[in-house]
Parts: sequence; structure tokens; C-alpha cells
Amino acid sequence: MRHGKKDNHLGRTASHRKAMLSNMASSLIIHKRIETTLAKAKELRKYVEPLLTRAKEDSTHNRRIVFSYLNDKESTKELFGAVSDKIASRPGGYTRIIKLGNRLGDAAETALIELVDFNDALLLANADKPAKTRRSRRGGVKKAESDVQASAPVKKEDHPIVEESEPAADEAKQVDETPGETEKE
Repeated sequence: MRHGKKDNHLGRTASHRKAMLSNMASSLIIHKRIETTLAKAKELRKYVEPLLTRAKEDSTHNRRIVFSYLNDKESTKELFGAVSDKIASRPGGYTRIIKLGNRLGDAAETALIELVDFNDALLLANADKPAKTRRSRRGGVKKAESDVQASAPVKKEDHPIVEESEPAADEAKQVDETPGETEKE
């Protein structure tokens, strides 16, 4: 039974798993997005989100803690520099996982994990859209329609309705040749 086991071991020893997650976190911070399997992406999200939260407050203590997880000077610099500036106002949820489908070789579920504030295409698309108003799902539209019908009674017209009909088959224009058939000379 697997009671109380919240982490996926990913089929690796503890040291291998720690090294792999450290390397993947460094790559995510430097490149802003990486493609991996869905299980690894979910574990990486649990690994890297607390590091991103620590990076919001730049102190020597936080830098040393983050460096102990990443073991990479460049990614630590990048995290406390450019990344922390962009995520400063975000209260959590710094990463996004997008499912990509199954890999051809082994049918493993692949996913793209990215830092939310660094997806420029999505940020530009959302900036152009106006803010949406929220509406109730529980029949708010039906209620509004019934109010409109009650307030404005529909007037019936006394004019007869004339319907146009297509010409009958015998009145239709006759064509000498069938479509696609050409004359042979």
C-alpha cells in the first residue's frame, strides 16, 4: 500500500532524482520553458515553486538556500535578477504545465512546463482582450429573457405572409449537356 507517499519517485534513486530535478530547475530558470514528461513536469513544479517564492526576497540567506537546491551560479543569478522582478507581484502559481500528447517512441505523456510571466505571445494576446464580466451559470440568461418578454409585448401584424417558392422542376431551365462532359470534335 502506498499510504502517505506524496512524491513520485520517477523510477530513480534519491540521489539521481535530486540531481535530475536540480538540473531541470536550472534549465527551466535559464530557458524559461522546457519539454519533458508529464510526471517529471509535475514533480519539477513542486520542486521549483518554493525556490521562486524565496527569490522574491533577495537576501544572502535566501540566495544560499536556493543555491543549495540548484547548485548553479548562473541560474541562481538569473533567478534573483530577471525572474524575481517579473514574479514580484504574483502570489504563487509561477509555472504552467501544457500537455503536448504522447511521444512517438514510447508513448510517454509529454508536457511543456514554463514560467507564466515569460510567455510573451500569451501575455500580448491577453493584453489586447477587454476584461470579461462574470455571469452566473444558473439560468441568469433565461431570467433576463423572460423579463424582456414580459416588459415588451410583441405586436402581431395583420398582413398576410407571402412565401417565395422555387420554380417547379418542369419550369426549370433545361441544359443540353451534363456537367463534366465535353464535346468531341
